[in-house]
Amino acid sequence: NNTGNNSTLSPYVYENIVASVPFRKDLMYTKIHFAEFEEPITLFDYYFNPEYNKPSVGDYIKRYTIGLPGVILGALRGEQEPTDNSNLDIHPEITTLTPDEEKCYKLLGEITGFSLDDKNGYLSLSANMPEPLAAAELAQAMLDNLESYVTRYKIEKVQEDLNFIEERYNEVKAELEDIQSRRAAFMDANYNITTAAARVQQERLNTEYTITSTVYTDLAAQLEQARINVKETTPVLTVIKPVTVPVKKSKPARAKILVIFTFLGGVMGVGAVLAIPFVAEVVGSEKMKGWIKELPAKEKTPAEA
Repeated sequence: NNTGNNSTLSPYVYENIVASVPFRKDLMYTKIHFAEFEEPITLFDYYFNPEYNKPSVGDYIKRYTIGLPGVILGALRGEQEPTDNSNLDIHPEITTLTPDEEKCYKLLGEITGFSLDDKNGYLSLSANMPEPLAAAELAQAMLDNLESYVTRYKIEKVQEDLNFIEERYNEVKAELEDIQSRRAAFMDANYNITTAAARVQQERLNTEYTITSTVYTDLAAQLEQARINVKETTPVLTVIKPVTVPVKKSKPARAKILVIFTFLGGVMGVGAVLAIPFVAEVVGSEKMKGWIKELPAKEKTPAEA
């Protein structure tokens, strides 16, 4: 049928969808279960609502040590006035973010992942959270949202056609019912038609009924075809590996860290042992020479004596 929408959505666009502001904003307000709270809360509340995210002692230490330059710069600049978004009510299609939502948007870019395998023809979604169940729920929310966005794009045109035909169908149906009622009332009131005016009125009602009935029948067929088009156009994302609750932490990789730092420690230790005598000799520092422990002299054998 030429009313069908055969356009395809390239999988390369999926990455842009996942990184878009509306997609992540929907994601940050998806409720997720956390072990420390009885009821599920949104990702935004978990990270930025003081009621749920209370800074720990370590956070304060980090803020006023490593993050001290940022605190000083923020104090010098002063508090940033919130953006006035009241005028954007006339443009509901424009998505806006508060400062905290902007931070959550960037955070989602760090804790979620998307990859496309061109060779094998599949895409992967991932999520990193402090708790395994929360990570699985976030990944499932990404999959559900992606399927919803792709479906919305694919069926947009055929859905508009369906809505238009359905609206016109309901209008013609109401007109047909009205004509049927007027035609029946006229026939009841004029059982034995004797005047020419009555015959003309009857013909008009019959003609109006025939035309409206034909249009109604045609629209009913178009409506059914439009519903079929929507069903046929609706995409289905086939899940090869469903979301599962992880049993192992993805990071930190303790074994890898142990091996790397053991290797670095050995290299630094050997380097220090070899470099200190050379540096002490070049600089002429007696103190550095004192760090070097001389090996005991080898005793001479009688033959060597």
